[in-house]
Amino acid sequence: MTNSILIKNVQVVNANYSIEKTDVYVVNGKIQSIEQNIDLTDLQIIDGSNQILFPGFIDMHIHGSAGVDTMDGKQESLHKMAKSLVKEGVTGFLATTMTQKLEEIEHALEAIGQFENDANEAEILGVHIEGPFISIKRVGAQPEEYIIPPNIETFNHWQKLSGGMIKEITVAPEVEGGFDFVKELSKQGIVVSIGHSDATLEEVERAVSLGAKQGTHLYNQMRPFHHRDPGVVGGTLLNNQVKTEIIVDFIHSHPKSVEFAYRLKGASHIILITDAMRAKGVPYGDYDLGGQMVHVTETGAHLPNGALAGSILTMDRAIRNMKQATNCSLEDLVAMSSYNAAQQMNLSNKGVISVNADADFVLLSKDLVVQKTIKAGKVVYE
Repeated sequence: MTNSILIKNVQVVNANYSIEKTDVYVVNGKIQSIEQNIDLTDLQIIDGSNQILFPGFIDMHIHGSAGVDTMDGKQESLHKMAKSLVKEGVTGFLATTMTQKLEEIEHALEAIGQFENDANEAEILGVHIEGPFISIKRVGAQPEEYIIPPNIETFNHWQKLSGGMIKEITVAPEVEGGFDFVKELSKQGIVVSIGHSDATLEEVERAVSLGAKQGTHLYNQMRPFHHRDPGVVGGTLLNNQVKTEIIVDFIHSHPKSVEFAYRLKGASHIILITDAMRAKGVPYGDYDLGGQMVHVTETGAHLPNGALAGSILTMDRAIRNMKQATNCSLEDLVAMSSYNAAQQMNLSNKGVISVNADADFVLLSKDLVVQKTIKAGKVVYE
């Protein structure tokens, strides 16, 4: 029994081009054809008139959602998070850990290593390790008592525990052993992202020359830009070998700072992320993040000392905010919400709407509100 759907009269948008009013035919989770007036019956037909079809969003940096967190180390938490994300158009994500006792990180990695996605969920594409290999000077909401120097043996052990699922790691390259660590992990094909770092411009450039290719949540918890000391902000913004994550909730970054990054980097070098914590999608109140109490209100998620502690941003809100801040094109939004992330992780079947690619889509209204999320050719949210 083949599982097929046909989306009719929809505007298909990719990172480099879009097609007005076309049909998309999907069989068994893969795109079979994209052309006008495909005439088929006896299958699920979706009317895409006056709507926009994007590749499903990919969130490379998310800790939690719906009251649960990657660090819970539980199958039910991972399922609950994966199920909640389809509402915002996410079809794939990196479950993100944080600085914590090593056994807590390992417990979380083992849970992911054993995890099997259900058909109605966003797919866990891998793990993003954020901490503990970071700078004590740029901790943010990471508990500083668990920060340790980068260690390749520890990482290799973690990779084994996760079943090879670690795809990205945030590291401060300037700390003891950092540059060797960047070089080795880059060789292993891991996306090394410079973050929670007090590196100088020269140290950023050295890390990039050794294989680092991303910056973690631009502007936040990194040595800021100064005209005599461009820091991590200057280093990541000016280097075209680096793509940079950005949290476009207008809390972590002012709209003009978002526009500044967009003008300097261009859409091909920006990756929209949420960095969301467990309070996303649930009522305001007090929530746990790595053993710390976080107070969540309409002004964001904060530790008692006032430090920002992740976000409650959704990916669909991020693209609407990006559009508002920059007036970028729909093609740019696709680049920043899925294509660039897929490229970083060498996932050639994701982040694109083309023949033989995975049928992971988000169907949007003209004002970029999610109408349907389709994962592997199945409607998982509407």
